[in-house]
Amino acid sequence: MTLGVLAVLAMLFVMFAGFWTDWLWYRSVKYSSVFTTTLWTKIGLFFAFGVVMAASVGVNVWLAHRLRPPLSAMSVEQQSLDRYRMGIAPFKKWALIAVTAVIGLIAGASASGEWRTWLQWVNAVPFGKTDPQFGKDISFYTFDLPWYRFLLSFGFACAVLCLVAAALTHYLYGGLRLTSPGSRATAAATGHLSVLLGIFVSLKAIAYWLDRYGLAVKSSGLKSADNWTGLRYVDANAYLPAKTILFFIAAICAVLFFATLWRRTWQLPVIGFGLMVLSAILIGGLYPAIVQKFQVQPNEQAKEAPYIKQNIKATRDAYDIQDSRVTPYKGDYKPADKADGQRLRDDADTTASMRLLDPNVVSPAFQQQQQVRGYYQFPSTLDVDRYKDKDGAEQDTVIGLRELNIAGIPERNWINDHFKYTHGYGAVAAKGTEAADGGGPKYTESDLPAKGQLPPYQQRVYYGEKTSQYSIVGGPQKELDYSDDSGEKSYSYRGKSGVNLANPVNRAAYAVAFGEPQILYSGAIGKGSRILYNRTPKERVEAVAPWLTIDGDAYPAVIDGRIKWIVDAYTTSNGYPYASRTTLGDSTADSLTDGQRAVVAQQNQVNYIRNSVKATVDAYDGSVKLYQWDEKDPVLKTWMKSFPGTVEKKSAISPALREHLRYPQDLFKVQRQLLTTYHVTDPGTFYTGSERWQIPNDPTTKSVNAVPPYYLSMKMPDQKNRTFSLTTTFTPNKRDNLGAFMAVDANATSGDYGKIRLLKLPSQTPVPGPQLVQSKFNSDPNIANELNILKKLGDSEIEYGNLLTVPLDGGLLYVEPVYLRGANTNYPLLKKVLVSYGDNKPVLEDSLKDALDVVFGKKAPSTGSQKPPGGGDTRTQPPSGQTVQQALGDAQKAYEEGEKARAAGDWAGYGEAQKKLKAALDRAAKASEKGGKPGG
Repeated sequence: MTLGVLAVLAMLFVMFAGFWTDWLWYRSVKYSSVFTTTLWTKIGLFFAFGVVMAASVGVNVWLAHRLRPPLSAMSVEQQSLDRYRMGIAPFKKWALIAVTAVIGLIAGASASGEWRTWLQWVNAVPFGKTDPQFGKDISFYTFDLPWYRFLLSFGFACAVLCLVAAALTHYLYGGLRLTSPGSRATAAATGHLSVLLGIFVSLKAIAYWLDRYGLAVKSSGLKSADNWTGLRYVDANAYLPAKTILFFIAAICAVLFFATLWRRTWQLPVIGFGLMVLSAILIGGLYPAIVQKFQVQPNEQAKEAPYIKQNIKATRDAYDIQDSRVTPYKGDYKPADKADGQRLRDDADTTASMRLLDPNVVSPAFQQQQQVRGYYQFPSTLDVDRYKDKDGAEQDTVIGLRELNIAGIPERNWINDHFKYTHGYGAVAAKGTEAADGGGPKYTESDLPAKGQLPPYQQRVYYGEKTSQYSIVGGPQKELDYSDDSGEKSYSYRGKSGVNLANPVNRAAYAVAFGEPQILYSGAIGKGSRILYNRTPKERVEAVAPWLTIDGDAYPAVIDGRIKWIVDAYTTSNGYPYASRTTLGDSTADSLTDGQRAVVAQQNQVNYIRNSVKATVDAYDGSVKLYQWDEKDPVLKTWMKSFPGTVEKKSAISPALREHLRYPQDLFKVQRQLLTTYHVTDPGTFYTGSERWQIPNDPTTKSVNAVPPYYLSMKMPDQKNRTFSLTTTFTPNKRDNLGAFMAVDANATSGDYGKIRLLKLPSQTPVPGPQLVQSKFNSDPNIANELNILKKLGDSEIEYGNLLTVPLDGGLLYVEPVYLRGANTNYPLLKKVLVSYGDNKPVLEDSLKDALDVVFGKKAPSTGSQKPPGGGDTRTQPPSGQTVQQALGDAQKAYEEGEKARAAGDWAGYGEAQKKLKAALDRAAKASEKGGKPGG
């Protein structure tokens, strides 16, 4: 008995620990109202629906028992049931309570999972738009219809369980007989079961009526749109009238079942039920098939045109692409003369700020040069932001935080893992448009502690994308702050985040919740100790706003002396009438989401999305702020009514924070996926699919995944000034030439923020797309020759950076950085830049400036047959009699000198060695083109 009591108490404490630690965490982040609102909503739904289900089943069992016949017929069937009746008799009351309690618990648990549906229904805010078929506000489909469908499914479950329970009770006590001669059911049993069947059929009638509205959000396939949603011709002209007719037939059938209370016969209800089933087959199935076959298919395009038009409008509205406009763009401009080439060269500098530092490639360079200690790390994909340089001009910047890497701790134990090594330290930033001598990042903020162009800020990173373990801080045990030449610096956390562990109840609860008994008795925990957990920005925002869908890429920014993680969050719905659906995981996947960055909501199917909330998480104290970004979004307004006080107004966003807000990548990727089809607004063209686009695969990687969108500062043809933008390209369906270029104004301080611009390339004069441009680079003999020479240096590897596409004066400029990863180094260095414009010969040069000068004819190429006869730099001419082998030997020697200088920290010597390396490579290329061979 004692062991049993202790076991029960232990189970209760485990349950209490989970509840208590959740409550403490929400209170620590000052979002306890989210916890209480969610909890009370779940409890209310659990008891309300659990009690209704249990009471319904219990009352029907009790009623069936009360309506039992006074004497059971003497038959073999009833004699065999006597022993069951006698066995149950002493426990009838307890058996009824147990069965109904279990059913109620299951029903209540199921209903509590619908807390989001309930809150949206009870707090619904109208959209102010109506659907074209029924004239109902969109909110009916997004907020009301899901709740009505849940109520209907609960009603069906309740009716079926009551029917089964009543039938079993009647059978057990003789009200129903299966094998005995004579009447098979008593009058009382007939009336009781008929009423339950009448309720079931009544619910079926309601289901038919709701199915009419469900047609507006029903998914089906169309030749030109796989995820088509909404009514089509056959729905409006066959299914809709069929559902209406079936509603009336089901209602009449239900009345016939209720009428058995007086007639005491099932003859008419059974006939009515059979008629309903037959009608469902003929009217609900066969008739629409006939309409589709003989009316729609012979002239489908004309029949479906009005419904396609409604689908296009609804889809563009639901994904906020309704204002996107397609502008024709030739894309094949050719310079008329040298002066025209000079004009293009000048325009190239003002049109775009070409980001040569690829955040997806240079992370190893940050790791190698700025990690400082093995217990720090940078994310594999860095972030692009905007900061002001020393002159106050805005520049594209690649930034990453030096976060804690638990796996790199020299001595792994519980104290080191959770008490001593608790935080990362500092931000590291580099210019996006330049590289340092030798090809490494040109840092604007670096070292430990970090220093550079950023204003002073709190550098300790307690909350980050890589910080997944819990830490206990602020107590007797000192933390390692950072190490420098003078040794380790200690620190004790002074923030207010986390949960206080001074209370023994809290310690016991966390010891159970984390499965770590040392939390309960460790001497390293004492006065002031606080436990930090749920430390990634995504986890924290998801916890305080469980009704939001979180973007896959949080990014850091230094704002007002603090490091803030900026998190984009979305409100979504799957019930927008006529709007086609998309799966978020599929739409947001690209060549970088394979292990480098998260994919948003892998399986979520939606047909409405808004970037309605901008959230911030402080990297030091973990505080979470939610800001209303889309002030018109009715879904956000509904959630703000449900959780008042959790989301701050847009006006609360400070100017410093607004400067770092940007258009989110995941929303952009969802929109570009939809725009492959829905850039077309003409129903006829949409139906034929002749103008359908596709997202090209990333040509710079070996994967067959979509090219990611790229941030860069640029201006589109209709813009006067450059703005921070997010860009992508399209190709025609199953072709590699360029179909369109898309850019969205990503600068949150711009009046055109979120404006989508589409440039459509002509189909009759194909313009090369990314894959063809990459092939053009790879197949050029001079470029291939020089890259092969680079590869021979110490078995180096070539890595291509982001292939940037920029519209320039009627043509398209392609820029791609080329990185070299040497065998003796584990990070890439920017060595060359590839540039192509129109039909001009692609060029490979040491810098973007040189490449642009060459491609537009301002100067001669530095190497190879690209150089016109009689011109060029004499420094690249090979000495008399020098062979390729000799030049490569000089290059190898210069490379080794550079590595030694880099290892010794002699950056002046490293720069000089790089100049020698370039000169030797140029001589090798020149000798190779003249037919030079080893040994002369």
